Order: sequence, then C-alpha cells, then structure tokens
Amino acid sequence: MPAYVVFIRDQPPHDPEQMSVYQAMNRQSVPSSLPFGIKPLAVYGATEALEGKAPDGTVILQFPSMAKARAWYNSAEYQAALPYRLNASDYRAFIIDGLGS
Repeated sequence: MPAYVVFIRDQPPHDPEQMSVYQAMNRQSVPSSLPFGIKPLAVYGATEALEGKAPDGTVILQFPSMAKARAWYNSAEYQAALPYRLNASDYRAFIIDGLGS
C-alpha cells in the first residue's frame, strides 16, 4: 500500500541560507534515495486555498510503503540534511497511509 510523506510550510523560511544548504543536500542525495522508491508528486507548486489559508509551501512524496517512507526519513543522508531545514523554517511533516488497490 503506498504511503505519502507530506511537508507543510506555513511561513517563508526565516533563514534562506540554511534552506539553500538543505535543498542542495537533498538534490545531491537523489541517487541514494532511489532504493526507497521515492516519487515526488508535488514540490512547492502553485497552491489555491479551498478552505482556510493556503500554506507558503507544500511537498508531497510517494513511497511504496510506510516502512520505505520511514526508512527514507531516518536514512543517514536525510538526517544529515534535516538540521538545516529545521534551522531555516517551521514545517509540519507527517507520513500518511495511502489507499490500497
């Protein structure tokens, strides 16, 4: 069953330099992310609020399973980049189970 990692940023980054480092580290780690079956579905695309306030940015990543999503999040590569995102901006992040076929 697929799983989705969702990142929601309500405000622009307060430290753009730290965010740039985080983004660069993520781009460099793409080859090591492939075994997790990661598939970006939405990455800071245009957002239209239907109810409430639209977030400043949203990322939705699809994985083959909750286990693969957790393994990616807990991987050495992502954990090395994570402090830069945490220092740069406030996010909400969660994993959600998808619907089975």
